[in-house]
Amino acid sequence: MKVSEIAHLADGEIQGDGEREIRGVAGMETAAEQDLAFADSEAALRSAPESRAGCILVPEGTVLAGCTTIAVRNVRLAFIRAAEVLHPIRPAKPGIHPTAQIAPDAQLGTGVTAGANVVIESGASVGEGTQLGAGVFLGEGVTLGSRCVLYPRVSIYPGVQVGDRVVLHAGVVLGADGFGYLFAEGHHHKFPQLGGLVIENDVEIGANSTVDRGSLGTTHIGEGTKIDNLVQVAHNVRIGRHSVIAAQTGISGSAVIGDYVTIAGQVGVADHVRIEDEAVIGAQAGIPTGKAVRKGSVMWGTPARPLSEFKKMYAHLSRLPELAQKIKELSAKLPQTKE
Repeated sequence: MKVSEIAHLADGEIQGDGEREIRGVAGMETAAEQDLAFADSEAALRSAPESRAGCILVPEGTVLAGCTTIAVRNVRLAFIRAAEVLHPIRPAKPGIHPTAQIAPDAQLGTGVTAGANVVIESGASVGEGTQLGAGVFLGEGVTLGSRCVLYPRVSIYPGVQVGDRVVLHAGVVLGADGFGYLFAEGHHHKFPQLGGLVIENDVEIGANSTVDRGSLGTTHIGEGTKIDNLVQVAHNVRIGRHSVIAAQTGISGSAVIGDYVTIAGQVGVADHVRIEDEAVIGAQAGIPTGKAVRKGSVMWGTPARPLSEFKKMYAHLSRLPELAQKIKELSAKLPQTKE
């Protein structure tokens, strides 16, 4: 693409050579003369003139002497859109691998791709243009929407419903039994895990993450939500729309998470927790059983508390060695008594 074409795509203003040809995207430090890069921080803008990038996306109102730039309202969003054009995802060639095992009554839409050793059981349906990587398993009665991408070794248990344009990375497991047991008469009795699982449109789930089916109800993941690698979502959990959940987070049974929630890495959410819309949960926070996190709150620590409160507490904790030393010195000055 020419710089002028990228500017049109990004609704930006050019400074410099609009006829320059751009072939790819890269970071500021590694970009070459035919690459597009971006600078959206003061540090990046200071170092931009030293970059070899052929064109740099910058915030509106920014002028970089000697550089070809495109000034845009949202730098990173413009970069994403340009990258999607310059580096399009190569569509898989439609077709069914000879080793795939597909039940006679399974329904496959036009343009479906099934790789080696794919298994599709009775009553399952796969929408138009969906890609199934090697070793994917779709259980009995699974409903999988159109233009989904399932990477190798994804397993979807019977009866799970998945919407359109869903991306499931390698090793994802949907619809396994929840972890529910009753201890009685000297051993654990498994509570029925007979509920459903619904994944709405445009959800993406990272490698080796798991989402359990409901116990007697339904586990539900809302439209546009993005889940990172190695995340555990337990039975009867409900997650709203466009929330983001980072790696190694564990969400216990019957938790409810709202829309546009951000949950950082290694967060632990106990059972029956309620996290309202637009809340932010910091890394390694722990949310105790039954706690409600109010709309727009920013929480940190274990047990989680408002960020302002956590900062004060952490400041005091960091001074404990100093305070302990002072107490030791004061104790040494006190008169000693004999027992």
